[in-house]
Amino acid sequence: MGETTGGGGWRRAGFAGAAIGVLAAGAAAGVAVERLTVGRSVRQKARLALDATGPYGTLRGTPGRALADDGTVLAYETDEADGTGAVEGTDEAEGAGEAPVTVVFSHGFCLSQDSWHYQRAALRGRVRTVFWDQRGHGRSARGPEEPVTIDRLGRDLKAVIDAAAPEGPLVLVGHSMGGMTVMALADRYPELIRDRVAGVALIGTSAGRLEEVSYGLPLAGVNAVRRILPGVLRALGSQAELVEKGRRATADLFAGLVKKYSFASKDVDPAVVRFAERMIESVPVDVVAAFYPAFGAHDKLAALAAFRGLPALALAGDQDLVTPASHTEAIAEALPGSRFVIVPDAGHLVMLERPGAVTDALAALLAGAGEGPDNG
Repeated sequence: MGETTGGGGWRRAGFAGAAIGVLAAGAAAGVAVERLTVGRSVRQKARLALDATGPYGTLRGTPGRALADDGTVLAYETDEADGTGAVEGTDEAEGAGEAPVTVVFSHGFCLSQDSWHYQRAALRGRVRTVFWDQRGHGRSARGPEEPVTIDRLGRDLKAVIDAAAPEGPLVLVGHSMGGMTVMALADRYPELIRDRVAGVALIGTSAGRLEEVSYGLPLAGVNAVRRILPGVLRALGSQAELVEKGRRATADLFAGLVKKYSFASKDVDPAVVRFAERMIESVPVDVVAAFYPAFGAHDKLAALAAFRGLPALALAGDQDLVTPASHTEAIAEALPGSRFVIVPDAGHLVMLERPGAVTDALAALLAGAGEGPDNG
């Protein structure tokens, strides 16, 4: 197999790789490259320096493996409560209950369990937590089923709960695709929600109608791209190595796309932006292709009924271009009594961009849900 590619083929691979970067960030069209006056070698050195900056993605817990019903191995980690400094109002703080509350975190598309870095650091030792990698992401295996459906992810979450938290009350937290996963769990296992779930947090996510999202671009153009994108992704998936080379060659464009569709504020830490890039670029193009059709088919508004009457949080960044705040508002409207939070000057990765706001909102939810579903 030759290593050289004609100029046109390499250019197409580069643009294809950039397009995958758009998809990974949740968008469907391009954005101008910034800082063209800065040399590529300088930017490359800056990225390498940022890779060594900060603790992002370094927190680890007790590893575990859950087996999905199709045999796929799903990786999760558990952080146990140490019995001190517990969140006020929870079982750990009051010394009540036979089993502690377990907070289960589900991450979004093209991310990993490490996307919850700040929340994990804040809650560590204070409450029992489980963080897991969705199939094909992070340390989890891909599995035989393609395309991957949101319903399949709901069953995966059930397998993780069975392995990591087989008893005791649960608080479910999901961001973006992870929120959709939580909804799919409720749709498939309403009895689990009724019997064990003490609270739910749905962050930067949607219950459906994602085909109406324009990503801040003209909707007609976005719809035209949507019509051809499944076929393009299938073709690219068969040339994954070439596309990954192209994505690396267009790293500057990729970085601009990630920043535009993940963050909104000008003061976001560059090391956090680079951390997001690393997570997104770690997901192979063929995995992106396997998941993409699921979002257009996602419709779980009715499934939210399983959470009615429970402490609930619906939170989004006010400038989220991927799952707009209006989608979070629709979730809040479907859950009367839920807490609806819009975080100013924040984009799709609100838990990394405005971690304090997200962690505070989760702490309030835990304080209300900590006594478990039978005693609230």
